[in-house]
Amino acid sequence: MPLHGRDITHRLVSSPAGRIHLVEQGNGPLVLLVHGFPESWYSWRHQLPVLAAAGYRAVAIDVRGYGRSSRPHDTAAYRMRDLVEDNAEVVHALGEESAVIVGHDWGATIAANSALLRPEVFRAVGLLSVPYTPRGGPRPSEVFSRMGGDEEFYVSYFQQPGRAEAEIEPDVRGWLAGFYGALSGDTMPVSGAPDPHFVGRGGMLRDRFPVGRLPAWLGESDLDVYAGEFERTGLTGALNRYRNMDRDWEDLAPFDGAPVTQPSVFIGGRLDASTTWLADAIKAYPVTLPGLISSHLLDDCGHWIQQERPAEVNQILTDWLAALPAGRGWL
Repeated sequence: MPLHGRDITHRLVSSPAGRIHLVEQGNGPLVLLVHGFPESWYSWRHQLPVLAAAGYRAVAIDVRGYGRSSRPHDTAAYRMRDLVEDNAEVVHALGEESAVIVGHDWGATIAANSALLRPEVFRAVGLLSVPYTPRGGPRPSEVFSRMGGDEEFYVSYFQQPGRAEAEIEPDVRGWLAGFYGALSGDTMPVSGAPDPHFVGRGGMLRDRFPVGRLPAWLGESDLDVYAGEFERTGLTGALNRYRNMDRDWEDLAPFDGAPVTQPSVFIGGRLDASTTWLADAIKAYPVTLPGLISSHLLDDCGHWIQQERPAEVNQILTDWLAALPAGRGWL
C-alpha cells in the first residue's frame, strides 16, 4: 500500500452496525469518502494524501459488511437508512458536527441519501460514477427483472443469497480481477461484445469477464489488497446492499422525487455504463441537484474513476471543495 506509517491513522469507531473501520489523513474540515462494490477504503488511496495536503481531514471508511467494519448477519441490516446512520455516527465519533461526503458507485448513492436524510450533518455531496436519481417509479426488483430480455441483469443475479457467492468463492482474486477489468476503460469488452452486466440463462457473471491482463490502474499488489480482504470476509456483506433495494424503495417513500439541495459535484466516465444508462438522470440535475457546482464526464474512462484517473479526479475535487460557500458549518 502507498499509505503507511505516520501518514495515516487506522481507527475503529462505534456505529449502529457495531463498528466502522476508517482510515484518516490530514487536518481541517472533514471530508468523508465512501467506497462502492466490491472495494474498500483502499479505493481512495490516491485521494487521501492529496486532500490532506490541500488542508482537509480526509477519512475513508469501510462500509458495513466490508473490511474491518462489522458485518451484521441479517440481510435487512444493509438497508440504506442504516448506512446513512453509520455515516452520521462516524462524523460525530470523530468529534465533528458536519462533513462533506463523497461517494463512488454504491458509495455515491449512499452519499446522496446521507445528504438527503441527514442534511444537518452532510453539508455538501460529491458523486462519482453513479448519478443521483431520486426515489420513484416502480419497485426496483420489477424494473430489473424486465431488463435484458432473455438475459438476466446482474442486480437480479445478485438477489438470491448464496448464488453469486457460489460463483465468487472458489477464486475470489480471479473474480475480482475480471469484474474490475470488465468495467475499466482500457480492458472492458469491445463494442458489440456480450455485455458483462448481464448473465446468460444458466450462466455466470464471470463468463463475460475479460481475461489475460489487469487494467492499467490495478497493479498486482493492489489486487492483493482487495483479494485479501474479501478472502477473509467473503462477499455476502457487500452483496447484501443489492438485496435491500426494494426495502430502500419502501423506506424512502416519504422522499419520493426529492432533490438533494446541498452544494454538489458529479464526476463520471464516458465509457461507464452507469453514465450511459442514466444519461437522463444527468440531464435532470437542474431539478434533482439544484446546488450542483460542476459536472464532469472524463473521456476514455470507465467505472473505477478515482483509480483510473486519480490526477483529474483529485483536481476536480479540490477545486470543488475550495469553491464551497462559507457559512454552512463548513469553513
